[in-house]
Amino acid sequence: MLLIDGRVLAKITEEILMSNHRRKIAVIGAGNVGATCAFVLAQMKIADIVLLDIYEGFAKGKALDMSQNGQVLNYDGTITGTSDYNDIAGASVVVVTSGFPRQPGMTREDLIAKNAGIVKQVGEGIREHAPDSTIVMVTNPLDLMTYHMQKVTGFPAHRVCGQAGVLDSARMTHFVAQAVGCSEEDVQAMVLGGHGDTMVPLPRFTTVGGIAITHLLDEETIDAICKRTASGGGEIVKLLERGSAFYAPGSAAAIMAEAILNDRKRLIPASAHLTGQYGLDDVYIGVPVILGASGIERILELELTTNELESLQGSGNFYKSQLKELLGY
Repeated sequence: MLLIDGRVLAKITEEILMSNHRRKIAVIGAGNVGATCAFVLAQMKIADIVLLDIYEGFAKGKALDMSQNGQVLNYDGTITGTSDYNDIAGASVVVVTSGFPRQPGMTREDLIAKNAGIVKQVGEGIREHAPDSTIVMVTNPLDLMTYHMQKVTGFPAHRVCGQAGVLDSARMTHFVAQAVGCSEEDVQAMVLGGHGDTMVPLPRFTTVGGIAITHLLDEETIDAICKRTASGGGEIVKLLERGSAFYAPGSAAAIMAEAILNDRKRLIPASAHLTGQYGLDDVYIGVPVILGASGIERILELELTTNELESLQGSGNFYKSQLKELLGY
């Protein structure tokens, strides 16, 4: 009898499934965030990747560069660069990174007028060519553009979500690990609210090896970590001087795309459409969700303190007012 190692069998099974049904993820926007997302997805070896940008050569050049790294990554899928929305047909997940980046002195909200038009154009392309896809938004201001994308596409709200809490929690994780002096692998951070200055880091729900950081760090240190988390993107913009963060945002978006494609049922914070949860209605804001094949499959309501709930509602109401004033919703 021929015996096959379990890992070899799993690899063979994976290759057969991939060959019979080539899965596809589209990344809209071939800038630093989009290219990083595509590169991380290639390393995951889970699907073919289409990188779309209005500048065709830009997308094709980056796709070719990544493709020539296939042997190094042991990646046998295809990475395609294009400017044609026809090429995203059949994509299960679409990650949208298109938009103008932040510049020093510019808030995420300053980008609203510039990026709303871009999101409208992208949304129409997705609606026409990938009508069954689930969308992960990265374009800033994140929560507003996620709401805008849902309205443009007309997709069910659970199939349009925003990448915010994964990135913000990752930033908080880094700062906590530095303060405690431990491995980042053992830190689980929780950051809710809008992806901006009104975000709500939750120390009570942030743990190291299952121990809340309120038992490991003093109040002053925790407060400093929360403030640095909220201004994490701005700190990088200031240091770079000519651009904004892209390694962590691109990787965080890839994590969400993988969770959807592989139906992972990940419990992560993400920008989701609220319909009464946490006392907020008809607004996208960062909350804990179960993320799987259907997109946002469930929104979890944590038992927050009065101050925590007021902070979250303040963040949600801030973005809801901007929806009306700046986008007309």
